[in-house]
Amino acid sequence: MTNNDIVQKLWNLCDVLRDDGINYSDYVTELVLLLFIKMVHENTEAGTLKKHPLPEGCRWTDLNGKSGINLLNDYKRILLSLSTGNNGDGNLVHDDPLISAIYADAQTRLREPRHLEQMIKTLDQIDWFSAQKDGLGDLYEGLLEKNANETKSGAGQYFTPRALINTMVRCLKPQPGERIQDPAAGTAGFLIAAHEYIKGQTDDLYDLTTEQKAFQTTKAYVGIELVPGTRRLALMNCLLHGMEGDAEGVVHLGNALGQAGATLEKADVILANPPFGTSKGGDASITRDDLTYKTSNKQLAFLQHIYRNLKPGGRAAVVLPDNVLFEAGVGTDVRRDLMNKCNLHTILRLPTGIFYAQGVKTNVLFFTKGKVTKGSAADKYQEENCTENVWVYDLRTNMPSFGKRTPFGDPHLKPFEAVYGESPNGDSERKEGEYSFHSEDIELPEHSDENEGIDPRLAHSRWRSFSRQWIAEHKGDSLDISWLKDSDSVDAANLPEPSVLAGEAMGELVQALGELDALMRGLGAEEEADGARVLLQEVMGEVK
Repeated sequence: MTNNDIVQKLWNLCDVLRDDGINYSDYVTELVLLLFIKMVHENTEAGTLKKHPLPEGCRWTDLNGKSGINLLNDYKRILLSLSTGNNGDGNLVHDDPLISAIYADAQTRLREPRHLEQMIKTLDQIDWFSAQKDGLGDLYEGLLEKNANETKSGAGQYFTPRALINTMVRCLKPQPGERIQDPAAGTAGFLIAAHEYIKGQTDDLYDLTTEQKAFQTTKAYVGIELVPGTRRLALMNCLLHGMEGDAEGVVHLGNALGQAGATLEKADVILANPPFGTSKGGDASITRDDLTYKTSNKQLAFLQHIYRNLKPGGRAAVVLPDNVLFEAGVGTDVRRDLMNKCNLHTILRLPTGIFYAQGVKTNVLFFTKGKVTKGSAADKYQEENCTENVWVYDLRTNMPSFGKRTPFGDPHLKPFEAVYGESPNGDSERKEGEYSFHSEDIELPEHSDENEGIDPRLAHSRWRSFSRQWIAEHKGDSLDISWLKDSDSVDAANLPEPSVLAGEAMGELVQALGELDALMRGLGAEEEADGARVLLQEVMGEVK
């Protein structure tokens, strides 16, 4: 049975559970609560764990032999014990912070014992050895992705397409020994992709020393997630991929725009897709007092946190909506500060429709903290005037409308990776090109600063370079840079006179009303049709 088969089998259970009032998101959470207990059981049986981390009475063997109301009641008791750390009588049964995090406020929404029994039997039917060998973490991520596809909801909880995550990771090339962070971790997709990339580059970590392996397992990755339920999914995701993290796990509960973000260690690599929207108080409010530019715009606050929290020479790739590129006032100040302290070397303009918030236009900003200056003993980094040129890849204009019928994936991103180059700092040799059209006889689109004085063919290139000076003088430090002409757009210079357009619109309206008149008469509403016709004639007379 392949991972896809297992995912489908587990997912089919949700259709059964919907009769019990369980939705997709609830089901994935129910699965996590059971899956952890099952995973611990299998690893203990296989000898991977020397000591069973779950207390007696809270193990898989306390569930899989039971049925009926006794099973459901025992399951509720187990969840309470794992959540609170005691057995209900005040006696401590465990003090493991990771177990407490996974089972924080855990409650089952199952009401029918037969549904719980069915989930347990399905998990027991999985060939655990084969599933782990083939990638149990991939199986789990398949469920998370399927859940995101089905629910498409949640304030700012947007599922980042896997292909985009992988492209961002391949461009930044995280290395063993580096500290990698995501201040808006979600279900930990970026951190896991970085971990898998490093494993692939180091022969599944076998090339590392024991000390290096311990660092990769417990210290290399740190994420912050605001929502407890999402963090629960993230912790399980990390564990299934062999990422333990510190005592609190890889993903910590907290607000990166609050104290949790202010106390983070500096990072070598930051990958993130911060939630969209503005801060309106509550747990998600911006309470940091160490950010230079005060703002209620969460993306501008996250961007400040990210470039401030990089080590000298550290690199980042962050998904941000268009407003961050052009917002005036504080937005301009933040962009100037970013381009001063970091080398903002690349912007990828993403197509619309790849996130579940319809119509949201997004970009990926790639930057490196500081600018290398050659020192006598070692390379040093200055943090002034670091950006000299910004390269922009337009993957938005003249692209298909993406969705279920036209999925966004690797084939659309590979051309960008090719021109990005091998250097994770964006300083590979680059050449403008990657033409949208290949005709040698191309006319320039209407005048624009972006296309002034260039080779006409570059007006149809997806890959362009703009100097820091040009951005300041021509764009006022806005980074909303576009030059391609949309093939579906209408040239205003070639439109007919307004009177002609109005006449065409009137003709179409008269034709539509004529069809409606015929329909009304066919339905026997002759009197109403006559009244409508008189009214129309009066209106047309006034227009003339």
